[in-house]
Amino acid sequence: MFIKISSVTNLCLLVILGLFITSCASREEVVYFQNAREFETIVETHSFEPRLKVDDLLSIYISTSDLEASTPFNLTKGQGVNYQEVDYVVGKNGTIEFPVIGELKMSGLTTDEARELIKNELVGYLKDPVVNIRIKNFRVTVLGQVQRPGVYSVPTERVTLLEALGLAGDLDIKAKRNNVLVIRDFNGVKTFTRVDLTSKEFINSPVYYLTQNDVVYVEPNNSAIKTSTIDTRTTVYVSLLSLIVTSTVLILTR
Repeated sequence: MFIKISSVTNLCLLVILGLFITSCASREEVVYFQNAREFETIVETHSFEPRLKVDDLLSIYISTSDLEASTPFNLTKGQGVNYQEVDYVVGKNGTIEFPVIGELKMSGLTTDEARELIKNELVGYLKDPVVNIRIKNFRVTVLGQVQRPGVYSVPTERVTLLEALGLAGDLDIKAKRNNVLVIRDFNGVKTFTRVDLTSKEFINSPVYYLTQNDVVYVEPNNSAIKTSTIDTRTTVYVSLLSLIVTSTVLILTR
């Protein structure tokens, strides 16, 4: 009688254990750079400079040795303690309206190219102007199977995919590392690029360096999908199995 009860109980325990074993992830699913050898050197095959896009928010400040002469070229509002520089928004036609000079095409330029464009336009007005440009809305969005999904601002205007994932607390154990999606929008044209973080070759992907407003999506791996299914049914299964075990024990002990 004890053997029969024990056998039924063990069978139920094995069923429950099997449900959780199916959700386990393998090494191949979770380890980065699996084909990287020790002391191996990889040279990047592309360079990166962010290019200005429609709706970018730009901080542009012009300075010269003659402060009064450069004043008309800097947008400001308020006076004294309320003094504040005004930022520029790249319009739908890719331009900004610059003081005195007028309309300037910014979309598609790097910040260095935009700086040179403005500097050349100022030649007839100022002597040795210094042009400072900064993208103020440089941020990336990280979604999916990461520890802290969200929108992250990047003050340096240069961030890699790995750094963005680091800002989000890294991928969790149930993330699909070989199919990370980067969605990029350039003036209304969206591109979708997938990268394999388990391979060292991904550093030469065009999305290794992210641009402003890129979206990174990390999808769940198979074990996460199975676990989500198990989680919604585990309580029911465990309760049912407990009922079966209890009923079986009562019947066999009569």
